[in-house]
Amino acid sequence: MSSLSPSSSSASASVDGASTFAAPAPPSLSLGVIGNCAFSALVDARARIVWCCLPRFDADPVFNALLDPSENGSSFAIEIENFSHSKQWYERNTAVLRTQLFDTSGQAVEITDFAPRFYRRSRFFRPMTLVRRVRPIQGAPRIRVSLDIRYDWGRSQPVVTQGSNHLRYVGDALTLRLNTDAPIAHLLSRQPFVLTREHNFLLGADESLADGIADTARLFEEETLAYWRKWSQRLHLPLEWQEAVIRAAITLKLSLFEDTGAIVAAMTTSIPEAPNSGRTWDYRFCWLRDAFFVVRALNSLSEVGTMEDYLRWLSNVVVQAGGGHIQPLYGIGLERELPEATYGHMGGYRNMGPVRVGNQAQEHFQHDVYGNVVLGAAQAFHDHRLLHRAGEAEFLRLEAVGEQAVRTYDQPDAGMWELRTRARVHTSSALMCWAACDRLGKIALTLKQPARATYWHDHAKVMRERILRESWSEERQAFAESFGGRDLDASVLLMIEVGFIDPKDARFVATVDALEKHLCDGPYMRRYEAPDDFGKPETAFNICTFWRIDALARIGRKEQAREIFETMLAARNHVGLLSEDTHPVTGEMWGNFPQTYSMVGIINAAVRLSAPWDSQV
Repeated sequence: MSSLSPSSSSASASVDGASTFAAPAPPSLSLGVIGNCAFSALVDARARIVWCCLPRFDADPVFNALLDPSENGSSFAIEIENFSHSKQWYERNTAVLRTQLFDTSGQAVEITDFAPRFYRRSRFFRPMTLVRRVRPIQGAPRIRVSLDIRYDWGRSQPVVTQGSNHLRYVGDALTLRLNTDAPIAHLLSRQPFVLTREHNFLLGADESLADGIADTARLFEEETLAYWRKWSQRLHLPLEWQEAVIRAAITLKLSLFEDTGAIVAAMTTSIPEAPNSGRTWDYRFCWLRDAFFVVRALNSLSEVGTMEDYLRWLSNVVVQAGGGHIQPLYGIGLERELPEATYGHMGGYRNMGPVRVGNQAQEHFQHDVYGNVVLGAAQAFHDHRLLHRAGEAEFLRLEAVGEQAVRTYDQPDAGMWELRTRARVHTSSALMCWAACDRLGKIALTLKQPARATYWHDHAKVMRERILRESWSEERQAFAESFGGRDLDASVLLMIEVGFIDPKDARFVATVDALEKHLCDGPYMRRYEAPDDFGKPETAFNICTFWRIDALARIGRKEQAREIFETMLAARNHVGLLSEDTHPVTGEMWGNFPQTYSMVGIINAAVRLSAPWDSQV
């Protein structure tokens, strides 16, 4: 479904005193995301904000209804009396979300949601502010505004104080202020009222506005729309599927924590990978693997600003490691320790817990990380557009990362799927270590250091020969997931992503065939076939499906690749977003949301499969 097409949602009404208001929509991933590269919020199809962590992605969720469906769940709802249905879409080429709510008499309101982001005073202005603008578009409908804020993961209610045009929500660690031109008394009592004119709600830091409420909201909207339209205008797009690519690119940009340059893997925690699976993880951190793929996808659209921001964060990781072990993930503020805990007082998404905060994977050894570091930085040595091109100092630091790749490429690790109870010499880890050495050799040539180029290319040659020899399974006629193994794993498809092997090599073609036979449910692809800590995976992992699309296109099966790509586009939600996983039977989205890996796949597939511009212009 096109990300520009309004979606509809309907529900039967339930009686609430003398008024008739629909029950909240059941938890789902039919959500839009708004944000400004400092924080984000998720808005359901009826304009209810069900998830928002403040002041940053990995903080306490002040709105947590996505994970707490009980009466203790917190949200920001704007409801219409006698609800009939809703429509929701993004303003074209922006991160500004619009929702229309209709009642049974045909009356309607429109709600505009966004987080301000624009250039002001020689910097990007991205305040901790949610803006909601509500206006009647048909008739004079009656609405109800319900603002529930919770702190400390839902365990603490704020003290509420009021002023003439604001409410303050006072907590121990955070105080939020709602500036509004709507009746304060109606907000406090949740009294329904007739909407005869536009009202504005600005929820953010406990600060007074410099200008009037309506004027500020209007200016913020105009400037934010202009920023995103200009940003989208500069993208180098493929001819086909442009709307899908723009939506994916904006979503990836929203995943950037601009303050430090970190990129979160997703904006949620604990959305299960499959129903009642117990596979719930916190993805609100920066995985070096995921971040590399985000940077690579945006670079392919000529959006290099995100890479420049990310390299600030990455260079700190490299220096902090001092030539030693690098974790697969860090906090967005470079935190090394992300202890994992479960919160039993929250039921979880659709009461499918546990709710996890933190991620044990920070303790893992995942040797592909060294390749992800080098690959993430490589373009900075070759791209003349950059304001700060990398040079000899950066190369020296990356060489220390390369030495770690040489030392670890043939050592057992947890692998890119972060297996918690099993260590092997994973093909994908060895492959990325090869990529680190290969790219270091190419960087050395650019820097006119032929001796270092020879050094790194010699290491890459040794690694390549061993990977080809030890990962090939004669029994399975495919590259296996580990040295000497026989189990199949979709991650070996990355061999062509990083230029390790000719895609038309008979061994790679045979691998694609084997993976299709054993890992695919129709168009969808699972990660691996061997049981893990929780048994066999039930859902398809979206990025694996996109890797398959890329592989099919490169080996000459482009029509098949296009068919699968169209299926994945249809699997997106009503505003063009994807989570981590898709259920192959129901088609429902599962896993954390929106997933950067999946949005990367949309961009990569469109760029790979699109007809060239000169075929039309």
